[in-house]
Order: sequence, then C-alpha cells, then structure tokens
Amino acid sequence: MSGVQGRVALITGASQGIGRACALALGEAGATVALAARNREKLDEVAAQITNAGGQASVFPLDVTDEEQIKATVKEVLAKHGHVDILVNNAGVTKDQLFMRMKRADWETVMNTNLTSAFLLSQAVIGSMMKQRWGRIVNITSIVGQTGQAGQVNYASSKAGLIGLTMSVAREVASRNITCNAVAPGFIETAMTAVLGDDVKAKINEQIPLGRQGSDSDIAQAVKFLASEEAGYITGHVLNVNGGMLMG
Repeated sequence: MSGVQGRVALITGASQGIGRACALALGEAGATVALAARNREKLDEVAAQITNAGGQASVFPLDVTDEEQIKATVKEVLAKHGHVDILVNNAGVTKDQLFMRMKRADWETVMNTNLTSAFLLSQAVIGSMMKQRWGRIVNITSIVGQTGQAGQVNYASSKAGLIGLTMSVAREVASRNITCNAVAPGFIETAMTAVLGDDVKAKINEQIPLGRQGSDSDIAQAVKFLASEEAGYITGHVLNVNGGMLMG
C-alpha cells in the first residue's frame, strides 16, 4: 500500500477551509474520509463532493469541546469503518483580544477547541492505531504558535501547545509504527483571514518572501504527505507551510 489508498482518515473541522481541503485531498487520493464538524449541512456538501468524484466519505456531527461527544463519535467511526488509520486535528477557533483585556472564557474556549480536543481525539483513536501497528496523527498548528502574535495570546498558546503535544506523542507511540507530526500554516486565505482589510493583507504579503497568501490546498497537500506511507520515517516534526515567512 502506498500513499493513503485504502486508509480511513478522521478529520475535524472538515466542513470548511483547511479541514475541507484536507478531506478533498485525502478522498481524491483514495482514503475513506470520516468528516467531523458541528455543521451537518456543510459536512453533507463536502461528503457529496467526495463521493461524486468517486471517493468514499461519511459524516459525523461533532462539537470538539464536548469530551463525551468525542468519545461517542470515535466509537461511531470505529463501528462503521473498523479502524482509524489517520487523524487530522484541524478544528480551531479564534477569540482575539489584547492580553490585558482577554476574558478567561475566551481563553478557555480557544484552548479547549484548539488544544484539548486534539489531546482527547488522539487518545480516543490511539488504541485502534496501536492494535494495527500503523497510524498517522497530523495536528494543524500555526506560525503564530512559533512566533507569538499580539492580540492572540490564547490562540498562539494553543498552537504552541499543539507543537509540544505533537513531539511528546510522537516519542510515546513511535515503537508501534505510529507517527505524529504537525503542519504550521502561515498566512492562509481562509474564512479567518477573509475579514482582514486589503491594506492589512498587503502589509502581511510584504513579509512573505513568496509575496502572497497561501491556499488551503497548500496545507492539504502537506497533510496528505505526512499522512502517507511514504512519510513513515518522519515523526515529531513541524512542517512549515508559510511561503518563507518564518525560516529555520
């Protein structure tokens, strides 16, 4: 088996943006895709796009801030597909505010959605991966988890935490032929960045050696590689996909 052909991939935040792009890329490459997010209608649209192209997809409505829903959803995926080979922890939110004014509720919402959910989902699927002695966990972190960002102390902390989670899990499960890696997007054209004004986008593009925003497809291709058989000797790694915005 090469690539992701025949694998079962569970993707969170799969209804839009980077999660949707990952689902489409993995589905096109031959993986059976389990789509998870809160919006059932949007998930159905993504599933239809995958199946209409000849792929296989199933829908699992999920609020990743609810631990019991996570456990129940993973059980449903395992019952339907028998195993989970690939987990893409992509679900994420922002609640931006200056550090001095940030409310604890906004801190906790972002941490629970972006970091705690990845911990719980990884824990929920790891038994299936260990049993078959093969698995791929890919966490979507961010360039701001590496550099920090004013007004995003909660978001940056959650994404930095994902990097630590990635490396720690990678060390624990490597002996079972399971890898755990992260992809760190830079300035990507998504719903989160669409609200920015053109002048702000232009200033950010000036900081990017490639001179442009990335696309959700750029991230999806990196995820597809790390989820593949060919990436079997890569673990505990953070793959920067940022147009050169951060090097080293």
